Amino acid sequence: MLRRVPRSLLTGDAPDVAPLLLNKLLVHGDCLGRIVEVEAYREDDPASHTFRGETPRNAVMFGPAGHLYVYFTYGMHYCSNVVTGPEGRGAAVLLRAVDPMSGVEVMRERRHDRPGLADGPAKLCQAFAIGPEHNGADLCRGSGIGLFDDGTPPPDGPLVGPRIGISKAVDVPWRFRVPVV
Repeated sequence: MLRRVPRSLLTGDAPDVAPLLLNKLLVHGDCLGRIVEVEAYREDDPASHTFRGETPRNAVMFGPAGHLYVYFTYGMHYCSNVVTGPEGRGAAVLLRAVDPMSGVEVMRERRHDRPGLADGPAKLCQAFAIGPEHNGADLCRGSGIGLFDDGTPPPDGPLVGPRIGISKAVDVPWRFRVPVV
């Protein structure tokens, strides 16, 4: 049985919450996928959008935990993050990859049959049709896009390493992945 992820799971520090999101489910419309890779960011982190304080662009990251922060990058792609921590903190977990479970044909159409349906943050947003209209969406309640738990626990020993595609704080080990078996 699927249950919405409780907001209380998301109110901790981003690096602590990030591995707890592994094996949770991202659901949007008919598309469902298991979260297999994430990265943590917080306001004292030079790689974070919130490092220089709150702006109109990053304001969602300073809001309540459990909301979606969507941003545009490289002039062509969207990426999505789960806001974490206490309100006013400026922290989130980037959804880097999911393992598609249902709605795969829809995802293939959205990705134009390109390989790696949702194995990167921009690919994930394309496959799940996540865009600027979802910025601020509440993942813990309501209809539409959401985070769910099917009872599968996070891995006991997630793979931990440095984050990808950043130029600052490159050695911080806040990237978490489900081990491939």
